[in-house]
Amino acid sequence: MMFHKIMVPTDGSVQSGKAEDLAISLAEKFDSEIVAVHVIDDKLSQSFAALETEGKEILNRVQNKGQARGITVNEILLFGNPGYDMNNIINKAEADLVVIGAQGRDRSEKILLGSVAEKTVKTSQIPVLVVK
Repeated sequence: MMFHKIMVPTDGSVQSGKAEDLAISLAEKFDSEIVAVHVIDDKLSQSFAALETEGKEILNRVQNKGQARGITVNEILLFGNPGYDMNNIINKAEADLVVIGAQGRDRSEKILLGSVAEKTVKTSQIPVLVVK
């Protein structure tokens, strides 16, 4: 199986960072490009400007990691519901593979898989690699 576009949703968490690193390594192996996605959660109460700035910084970090290894990184910054919108984002990105962290920044529930990762695994039509 060949992966041309590897999508990595990221929220800036440690788990997302691990997923970013693995996605970039896979992109090197398969000569793929990365689509880094950050969704500004519409349920958060912080100012939109602050959340947008943070999202751009998170995506810029992925961009820098990819450039350092010669990988093309495309960025998508959206406002919405990360769990609910993930399949639409996958389709928009035209991804062949999703690499996602098992847990994001919201670790309020002591569960094995975060809600966004779980919804992505359950509903995605393409392979999903969950990184612990």
